[in-house]
Amino acid sequence: MRFRRWLTLRRPHLAAAVVAALTLAAAPRLPAAADSLAGQLLIASPDIGDPRFSHTVILLLRQDASGAFGIVLNRPLEERSVAALLDATGDHEAGVEGKIEIFAGGPVQPELGFVVHSPEYHDNATLVVGGTVAMTADRQVLRDIGHHKGPKKALFAFGYAGWGPGQLEAEIARHDWFTALGDPKLIFDDDRGNLWDQAMAHRIQEL
Repeated sequence: MRFRRWLTLRRPHLAAAVVAALTLAAAPRLPAAADSLAGQLLIASPDIGDPRFSHTVILLLRQDASGAFGIVLNRPLEERSVAALLDATGDHEAGVEGKIEIFAGGPVQPELGFVVHSPEYHDNATLVVGGTVAMTADRQVLRDIGHHKGPKKALFAFGYAGWGPGQLEAEIARHDWFTALGDPKLIFDDDRGNLWDQAMAHRIQEL
């Protein structure tokens, strides 16, 4: 999976970061393959062997022959003002208001950042997944959030969970993950401290 740079941040208590997003190979709205879990939640089994994913809930944004990509939803770091995020990039937008929750999105490339949001907002850099969630690859989404023109729900994540070709499928085959539908309440609203329990209660199958 390829990434392109789109802004640079400095975060208190965190290292300087390059914020990036998915470079889409085709149209921004890409339907998932019939057998893809994109748009669903991966819920770590209590017996998962990798401690980095202990009790994690991951929103899977893409799964295809090239691999899989997702964002951890229950590793909150801090809440920051949208103005501070834009200021850190040298984008001193006037009249910006509001805050956004920042998460540790996964162990892979934690210098990369992603805006995950509800799908009613989109522009040319937006990937909509399953009609229930989206990700936008442009700092304009932060400007629009700060001017109350952005998505109704949004979170900002640094890093991601990534799998090479066949890797996630192998982990599923050894029962490392449960799945649940990508309910917006679980993605954006439920208490992060209880999200694993809530997602487990909504799991649709044991893989």
